[in-house]
Amino acid sequence: MKRLLVVDDVPLFRAGLTSALIGAGYDVVGEAPNGDVAVTIAEIEQPDIVLLDLLMPGMSGIEALEKIGAVAPNAAVVLLTGSESEEDLVAAIRSGARGYIVKDMPFDQLVEAIDKIADGGAAVSPGMAGKLFDVTRQLLRHQQLVGARKPTLTGREIEVLGLVADGKTSRQIGDLLFISENTVKNHIRNVLDKLGLHSRNEAVLYAVRENLISLG
Repeated sequence: MKRLLVVDDVPLFRAGLTSALIGAGYDVVGEAPNGDVAVTIAEIEQPDIVLLDLLMPGMSGIEALEKIGAVAPNAAVVLLTGSESEEDLVAAIRSGARGYIVKDMPFDQLVEAIDKIADGGAAVSPGMAGKLFDVTRQLLRHQQLVGARKPTLTGREIEVLGLVADGKTSRQIGDLLFISENTVKNHIRNVLDKLGLHSRNEAVLYAVRENLISLG
């Protein structure tokens, strides 16, 4: 019998879900009204599955997810939430969630999802599955664009990135290369546009990863 921990800040919802899960044959080893209590119970009880609310006062569900993963590494954490945000979905997956279930899912489908996760699988609400594919498609498209643009950085752009990595300001780089500060900024802007990145730090990390420059 799989051992479950239920975490939700709404007492009525938490009690109702716990009762339904026990009626369905699960062993609910604990209930928690917030992330702090959830982490403590998870460390003591070492549950197989944690049903975790995303939006709670105090510690967020994502933060609780990460801390539970540290104290109960064998627990499969499922976000049980009202949020249908792509950002929340991605954050949950990035932080190690094995499931993302929207609270309007019928109970019999929730049971199926729990059983699937208990068998080593993962589960996402049907309404979120399309968003997951959209996010994945966007990431793959971004990787393809970046891969296609790798050879397009000019020698001057790489030189500027190297000086950015050394901590130089745009004005200092301009003085060293005998070009204007605005020209330096244009080079950096061109690099960001080519690589689909948003900051100098991201560009430097990319250049280091691709062995275009070295640090130190």
